[in-house]
Amino acid sequence: MLKDHSCGELRKQHIGQEVTLAGWVHRRRDHGGMVFIDLRDREGIVQVVFNPQTAQQAYEVATSLRNEYVIQLSGEVTLRPRGTANANLDTGEVEVSVKKLAVLNPSPTPPFYINEDVDVDELLCLKYRYLYLRRQRLQRNLALRHRVIKFIRDFLDGRGFLEVETPILIKSTPEGARDYLVPSRLNLGKFYALPQSPQQLKQMLMVSGLERYFQIARCFRDEDLRADRQPEFTQCDVEMSFVDEEDILQLTEEMFTSLVKEVIPQKRMLLPFPRLTYREAMERYGTDKPDIRFGMELRDITDIALQTEFDIFHAAIKAGGTVRGICVPGCGSYTRHQMDELIGQATSNGARGLTTVSISSESSTSFKSTALKHITQAQLESIAARFDARQGDLLLIVADKPDVVNNVLDVLRREMADRLNLRDKNLLAFTFITDFPLLQWNDATNKWDVMHHPFTAPKDEDIALLDFDPASVGGRHYDLVCNGSELGSGSIRMHHRQLQEKIFTLLGYSSEEINQQFGPFLAALEYGAPPHGGIALGIDRTIMIFAGEQSIREVIAFPKNQNAVDMIFDAPSVVTRQQLDELNLTLKNKQIVKG
Repeated sequence: MLKDHSCGELRKQHIGQEVTLAGWVHRRRDHGGMVFIDLRDREGIVQVVFNPQTAQQAYEVATSLRNEYVIQLSGEVTLRPRGTANANLDTGEVEVSVKKLAVLNPSPTPPFYINEDVDVDELLCLKYRYLYLRRQRLQRNLALRHRVIKFIRDFLDGRGFLEVETPILIKSTPEGARDYLVPSRLNLGKFYALPQSPQQLKQMLMVSGLERYFQIARCFRDEDLRADRQPEFTQCDVEMSFVDEEDILQLTEEMFTSLVKEVIPQKRMLLPFPRLTYREAMERYGTDKPDIRFGMELRDITDIALQTEFDIFHAAIKAGGTVRGICVPGCGSYTRHQMDELIGQATSNGARGLTTVSISSESSTSFKSTALKHITQAQLESIAARFDARQGDLLLIVADKPDVVNNVLDVLRREMADRLNLRDKNLLAFTFITDFPLLQWNDATNKWDVMHHPFTAPKDEDIALLDFDPASVGGRHYDLVCNGSELGSGSIRMHHRQLQEKIFTLLGYSSEEINQQFGPFLAALEYGAPPHGGIALGIDRTIMIFAGEQSIREVIAFPKNQNAVDMIFDAPSVVTRQQLDELNLTLKNKQIVKG
């Protein structure tokens, strides 16, 4: 080894020891004829000192060092002089008096600061990802990722689960998102697909009698990206036989409770995890992934709105809509400009407008609103009472179709929580969402869609409704939500072929399509498939929330940009004509082919 200690491990008990260190120059300072270097490796930072009176040669080399040079040094661990300790460093009470120094590799000036956690242009941080990953925050995030995955593996192993790897090259099947396709050279004209999830395979493992399976699975979806989505992602895939919903929810809660206590004990949780039905979540928060760390719950005032003379309310209700809103504490004094900002945010998210009602800070019965001419004093007081509003509060009201109202109020609720700093960063508010509808009608395609995926079982008591009232059928589906993000989703599956085929038919698949897409899976269900279910938990989103990051890119070593491009290797990239010929492929635009 080129070093016998890490930079971050040196403490007072090492004083007097001769040590050899190696790492990167984090920062260099010249003071009064002496050179001070903050030396960094993966474990931390320690100050090293070059004194020309005790090590002239090392001092002369040190004067030429620059940030990110890789160096090796030997010296004695000493106590820092009185008054110079650095309380911000774990090693801040000691320093290393250097006797020997070697430059292992110089470095040009990096394209951005590594020793300061300042914002970096996305193009730079992805193109020079290997440099961006040197930042201590990123190093901590990847170490956290390692500890989380290791804990999950140990936890599930201790409960009788076997980790089984499933294929990456599989058949393209409709599972909710667009597949990444891979052409086959040995089977010209045919394609593999990269798995969106190991759904059919893990269910086949239950048919195989494995009973308890898990996998830290790589999954792929060709869809538009956002802060919590990447084209390739990692999930903890869990499947169990002879279980019901409660078994899986209890296992999940136990795992996450133990995980938090082990890897981020400074965080608090709500225990036991609160549970909301899908209907409760939509009524109270307007979303099936609510952040329950703060209030501002939605209230329905459709009945009161009908009594007013406000045409906007009446038009929305007549068209089958609803009138709902939130009460924002202490914002009744918002200016016209601030109100316009909120109205703009509402309209940009689909609303036709936003009705605001300000309550005076001096009287709970004094109101200010653009709709004041159309709503009586008594009606305003009834509306305020419905929201439990107080003096100085602000009501934000939306009248539109239910899905538009819910979406807009969810956006506004989160926006106002951020403005008022209501999200407790030390609280992990895990929540289970249960009792989803099995199906939802798609007006665009004029057919039924599944709320989860087509393998989710209907509730036993609702199976008969599939023939004449599909909209009323409940699904055995559940989600794990934390601080407004969906961390996991799962369900009890159908283990009888007849019921699974019935669902496929209800979704509009022909007998030929069912056999082509799902034939082997359906055949497997005939051979004594046990009752089973599972859950898929998003590793990337979990680490993002645990680390307090706003984007999963900050917890993935080599992510793609918003256009799904790998900026380091410029992938996807053009290929040669020979490669295309081997695959019997022809591109419409021949100019993008190399050679």
